[in-house]
Amino acid sequence: MRLNAPLRLLGWVLALAPLASLAGPATYSGTAPVNSQSDDERAGALKTALAHVVIEQAGDSSVIARPDVAKAIEKAERYLLQYSYRRNDGGDAPMTLVVQFDASAVDQMLQRLGLGPLANVPLAPDTPTEATLWIGDIRSADDYAHVIGYLGKSNFVKAAQPMQATADGILVRVSLSTDLAHFLDAVGMERTLAASTAHADGADAALVLAH
Repeated sequence: MRLNAPLRLLGWVLALAPLASLAGPATYSGTAPVNSQSDDERAGALKTALAHVVIEQAGDSSVIARPDVAKAIEKAERYLLQYSYRRNDGGDAPMTLVVQFDASAVDQMLQRLGLGPLANVPLAPDTPTEATLWIGDIRSADDYAHVIGYLGKSNFVKAAQPMQATADGILVRVSLSTDLAHFLDAVGMERTLAASTAHADGADAALVLAH
């Protein structure tokens, strides 16, 4: 498969390339009512806010009763990115603590606990890897955005940079936090991309967008 990209397709790939850096892991937002902005009260409220995030991602409020989950929630500060306060007119408490947690770190914690979308994905070794992926069956700019958005949100992808394009696919350079085999296993379980038998010059693995 030769990667001499038609100008039309390459044009929209390059136009959308900034999505690779903008689609990184989002934050998870959690809240907790507070009576003051004191350090002691905030410490407890951070745990309450993280507990709300865990329940939301796990889809089950009973999980916080598990000792291992409760122990993880006790370390809420390690997942903290930033916090703020807002007035809570007419509520049970005068203020609400609004917390932004690192979604990537929280997802990894949930995975270790067997919770959330990656509950069934085996923990991957910490083996940073550079790889080139051929991703086929990309038919439009929306498909391209879907693929780049998916890679940007993956816990295992630290960066994704489109390199070349053909009429039906793209070659993407990815920086992984694990080895390629474990990344491909996770991709297969999530089913946004599927393994492909196609061959592309310069690619370490071939995938196809599942429509």
